[in-house]
Amino acid sequence: MRIVTRPDFDGIVCAVLLHEAETIDSDIYWVEPGDIQNKTAIIRTGDIIANLPYDPRCSLWFDHHVSNRPDKEVKGAFGIAPSAAGVIFHHYRQQGKFAGRFDELIAHTDMIDSADLTKDQVQFPEKDPHLLLSMTIQNRGESDHAYWNKLVSMLGKQTIETILEDPQVQDRCNGVIRENTEFSRFLHSHTTLMDNISVTDFRSLDNVPSGNRFLTYSLFPDTIASVKIRYLGPDKSKVLLSIGRSIFHQTCKVNIGNLLARFGGGGHAGAGGCTLETAIAQEKIDQILNIMKANREEK
Repeated sequence: MRIVTRPDFDGIVCAVLLHEAETIDSDIYWVEPGDIQNKTAIIRTGDIIANLPYDPRCSLWFDHHVSNRPDKEVKGAFGIAPSAAGVIFHHYRQQGKFAGRFDELIAHTDMIDSADLTKDQVQFPEKDPHLLLSMTIQNRGESDHAYWNKLVSMLGKQTIETILEDPQVQDRCNGVIRENTEFSRFLHSHTTLMDNISVTDFRSLDNVPSGNRFLTYSLFPDTIASVKIRYLGPDKSKVLLSIGRSIFHQTCKVNIGNLLARFGGGGHAGAGGCTLETAIAQEKIDQILNIMKANREEK
């Protein structure tokens, strides 16, 4: 069996649990949601897909995104939950597996993936070991695969304190702290407030900065949601759009996952993303922004 998941903290913890619960005999296949949605991911019989949209070719599937809710019964488990790892954890624990292990790891994964954070955690993630570790997981291509695999192995066997002492992890954590300082400056210079929505447009930059995705909510505290726009690659043929509800000013009524599913993407009620063709991207972005600004609850 092979694990198919995405490279974020939830996906990595999913892999930790599946390695413990099932007989895994292949390397992890790391993909993004868009790879499943546009059928470019190579899915085969025996695959266990976690934290990603469903593909009928797999043998087991676990997820928690509202936009991926199945319209028929599938083998595995689905639930609207704080994390996909939590769905996997409860599914196998009912079968008598894990024997009291991973409770703390799942609690932290739920907190991080559902963005149940305080302003202090957002501004100073270095105070929370699991949160800081989660921010070291960035998708810069195949060069990062070895690091993701390393974290899967470490989180299944070691304490968070021991993991943070690893030289490679420590170096990445220090890099995250530096990046967040720079990211704050980029957010200030590339963000426009449209009514009560913050719109950060990085399309003018050749090198898109990375940093704490929740930082915008503490920098622009009166906004109810954030929109981030950037190009997918150097050819600029596609635009990536990410939207999230503010985790501090919780008055956004739009189900973002459902909204972006209408534009070929998806996600949670509180956060999601989609990929748009550059030629029509601005038209679609304007439509999405109008819906976000209207802030109407779905009927």
